[in-house]
Amino acid sequence: MTSFNEDKPKKQLDEIHKAEEEELVQMLAESKYNIPYVNLAGLAIDNESLRYISEADSRKLNVGPFKLAGKNISIALRSPDPDLMTNLENDMKGKNLVPTFYMASMGSLNKIWNRYTELSMAESSKVGGLDISGEVLMETAGKIKMMQDVEKLITEALTNGQTHKISRILEIILAGAISIKASDIHMEAEEARARLRFRLDGVLQDVMFFGLDIYRLLNSRLKLLSGMKLTNKTAQDGRFSIMIGGEEISIRNSMIPGAYGESIVMRILDPKSIQVNLEDMGIDPFLFGIIQAEIAKPNGMILVTGPTGSGKTTTLYAFLRKIYSSEIKIITIEDPIEYHLAGITQTQTDSLKGYTFLEGLRSALRQDPDVVMVGEIRDAETAKIAVESALTGHLVFSTLHTNNAAGVIPRLIDLEVNPKILVSALSLSIAQRLVRKLCKECKQEIAPTEEETKTIKMILEGAVAEGKDLKKYNVDINAPIKLFKAVGCEKCNMTGYKGRMGIFEAIKTDEAIEKIMPNNPSEREIKKIASTQGILSMRQDGIIKIFTGVTSYDEVKSVVDFMEE
Repeated sequence: MTSFNEDKPKKQLDEIHKAEEEELVQMLAESKYNIPYVNLAGLAIDNESLRYISEADSRKLNVGPFKLAGKNISIALRSPDPDLMTNLENDMKGKNLVPTFYMASMGSLNKIWNRYTELSMAESSKVGGLDISGEVLMETAGKIKMMQDVEKLITEALTNGQTHKISRILEIILAGAISIKASDIHMEAEEARARLRFRLDGVLQDVMFFGLDIYRLLNSRLKLLSGMKLTNKTAQDGRFSIMIGGEEISIRNSMIPGAYGESIVMRILDPKSIQVNLEDMGIDPFLFGIIQAEIAKPNGMILVTGPTGSGKTTTLYAFLRKIYSSEIKIITIEDPIEYHLAGITQTQTDSLKGYTFLEGLRSALRQDPDVVMVGEIRDAETAKIAVESALTGHLVFSTLHTNNAAGVIPRLIDLEVNPKILVSALSLSIAQRLVRKLCKECKQEIAPTEEETKTIKMILEGAVAEGKDLKKYNVDINAPIKLFKAVGCEKCNMTGYKGRMGIFEAIKTDEAIEKIMPNNPSEREIKKIASTQGILSMRQDGIIKIFTGVTSYDEVKSVVDFMEE
């Protein structure tokens, strides 16, 4: 006998009704009421914003606050009645806030009301309960000079029996990570305990271990802060923001299920960390001059390559800041927008709505831009349009996944870009890696091993044979080789390293490269011709930075193949 699942068509019908309602609300917002529309389905509700309108008033008036950034509060409205908006504006002004109103569907308002319900079921929501206060974080950060201070303060909070113990521990973790400039916080449940680690200069460092009971409470608190579902144990993403000293720091949360509990990763998106000047990135003077000349041109394509986490986005942002002027229009298509740049139009891809890098690029070109940054070229269609854009008067920046600069041309040809067109479009291919810089306070000089001496000599002699003048880099090939090793002190959190810098190589599309490009050249052929351009290869750049004591041999060896031809 055939059985029918009545729930499935009902669910599909509900989804259609919801989509229709969103479309109607969006149309009314834009055409009738002339106020912005918001769909909160994919956005996290900011818990702190809920404090400024009570749940009773929110439900009674069909309104709902959903974001607080400094003194700016975002409020969703079911019906933009002028009297209602005036009353709300006066009420917010009385609380020293500036409201921005958005028209939203009942689905969005229900999400806000559900958040009120979740908060009322959670621990006390008074200050020190669910909130993360920027002032408290700044005060706590002042007590943290090194990673060991984080463990000390957390241990104190656990033994003092504070009322809001979990909130205090979370404040210490966040303040510690921000204070020592960690990029990520990792919390993982193990069989009998939970581990806390910070990613410092690209490397994970153990901070401490604590009980699973504390881990579970921190897990719930972070879910509430990030707008995640408390009872959901599947993979979830969310975010929340903290205002510290007038700067908005976003914390992007990711949770995935593990054997003993969820693995929690908090990415700290501090605007200051991305504000690296092009001059401070470790680019050698000769290559720096080439990059400056290329990014100043009105059209062309510059591609940056390297593995995930090699600093490609930071490099592209440095290019944008270097060329920014009120006289040019710059549009970016990113996934996601991690840092906001003043004066630049930034858009974020949304695969659910069909807004991919390809659609983003097509839309951006209709906005009459001078410069377009595409977060990543992933497919043939995006590659073709990016190349065509570079030929039609636009300057295009993007990233590509290849191992080196010589791999850019074969990769683009694999993506079905016509090599004859590529000749005129591609200006510069850059490859990069990140290495940690030795701590100036504690680095120690050591004698190189026989193998290290042989490798360094081989690479430097190869550079000289290619006509590169090493004296420009303060390197005397005949001088005794001195290496430095990481030791560790309080200034560098006992790691021996402080900060990171790039190791670069680049290939300029000059006449010699143009000649071989239509013949679909191999990486080896491209490297051989590019070696005469005078630009250091990645391994040569790395060896010079070792030779001059900026970083260690082991650090460069971990990201560069010294034996690569």
